[in-house]
Amino acid sequence: MPSDVGASFDGRLQRQAQWLDRYRPGLRVVEQGSVVAVGDGIAWIAGLPSAAMDDILDFADGSQAMVFDLTEGLIGAVLLRDTDALTAGTRVQRTGRTLSIPAGDALLGRCVDPLGTPLDDGPPLAHTRWQPLETGSPPIVARDFVRKPLYTGIKIIDTMIPIGRGQRQLLIGDEGLGRSSIALDTVINQRGQDVLCVYVLIGQKRSSVAGTIATLRAYGALEFTTVVVAEASRLPGLQHLAPFAGCAVAEFWMQQGRDVLVVYDDLSTHARTYRELSLLLHRPPGREAYPGDIFSVHARLLERATCLNAARGGGSMTALPIVETQLGEIAAYIPTNLISITDGQVYLDRALFSGGFRPAIDIGRSVSRIGGQAQHPRISEEAGRMKLDYLQYQELEVFTRFGARLEASMETAIRRGRLLREILKQERLAPLPVAFQMAWLVAFNDGLFDGRDSDQIPNLLAALEQRVRDAAPGLEEPREAWSKAVAGWLPAPDRAASAAPADPA
Repeated sequence: MPSDVGASFDGRLQRQAQWLDRYRPGLRVVEQGSVVAVGDGIAWIAGLPSAAMDDILDFADGSQAMVFDLTEGLIGAVLLRDTDALTAGTRVQRTGRTLSIPAGDALLGRCVDPLGTPLDDGPPLAHTRWQPLETGSPPIVARDFVRKPLYTGIKIIDTMIPIGRGQRQLLIGDEGLGRSSIALDTVINQRGQDVLCVYVLIGQKRSSVAGTIATLRAYGALEFTTVVVAEASRLPGLQHLAPFAGCAVAEFWMQQGRDVLVVYDDLSTHARTYRELSLLLHRPPGREAYPGDIFSVHARLLERATCLNAARGGGSMTALPIVETQLGEIAAYIPTNLISITDGQVYLDRALFSGGFRPAIDIGRSVSRIGGQAQHPRISEEAGRMKLDYLQYQELEVFTRFGARLEASMETAIRRGRLLREILKQERLAPLPVAFQMAWLVAFNDGLFDGRDSDQIPNLLAALEQRVRDAAPGLEEPREAWSKAVAGWLPAPDRAASAAPADPA
């Protein structure tokens, strides 16, 4: 007998001997069920009396499903994988496990589906561990106050609606107003900020998914970002699990003491998918045909975003959920649910967008309830009453439409308000460093923009940005150092022009 054949034979004998040593006689019970009906991403199964919610089921044809509903006689399961051979009568078995997704630094720069299967051309994932999709949110004793800022690179947000690491800030507005652009700007701005990112795309067209990934790659943000995708063509069960998969990936890094930003784009689509699954499973509908537990589904997801205390590693997960409104109706069911769960919202208005003010953020309807605690003291001091003054300017501007004669103080407030409105305009995919935010605030408060025409503001801001990138004082430097530096960067304004009456137009 050849030596290699003999070695193979001896190896099999050794493995059989080891199996016999481990074998223990005993009663073994295996449950088997069968498919009663299947369609629209749902399978009804008879049998499997020990099945529990969220259990994973394997089908004889290679399909896979998750238990989503339990009735007295049948099990309702949402399909995660299906084949053309899946029909009524197919045998089903329990796996005894629940869903989890690979987690670790190997996912950075990768695009995966909610089951952790790579969707790009990269190698197989060499993940650190499997992270469960469904876990409880951190208890109160494990949480800490939001203390560190998360800079978006957007002037109007970083100064007037600041966001802290560990906060849940809602992006809300009609379709086409730039909600996803704000989220992309925020992700791009985390380059060099020691913040990892997870971008979740739920139920979007393949062209939109490809565009988002291409943008992240073009701006160098894909290297610190994981993209979790459940396209519109995928099974509704996968679309429902997408945000939980993205949260699990981010949660692993948070538990390692790192700061993470996760974007859910968007939860309106997720809510509609959940409504579809619930109606197919014959659950009783409630308001707008949504099931009664839709609030708890989103609360269960968003409550996992927090800032952990030092004893738990000090990591944080910042959530930017996106929700769509119809014709600006902020009081609709899903938007009001999410507003009540999150720590604030950035509201985008169609009238501002149509008027050329972009990003079209409505200061009056936007709020950050806890971001002010994390805002840098220097920026907070310079921003001061700016939000209130800007809202007052919007009220005063109404009087100029009637050609009313105004007091000198009101005319001055209107002039400065118009300048501020021009300053706050910003192109998409152009996040700005925090030092620039400090610079323009100092310049505005020192009156260096007074007397300027509106068409001069973009060039002045561009020149200021370049000087800041070349050399700028640190945020901890005294205010006098900033004032002196900014005054040297901008030419002296025409004080005579600033005394001219306001243009009624």
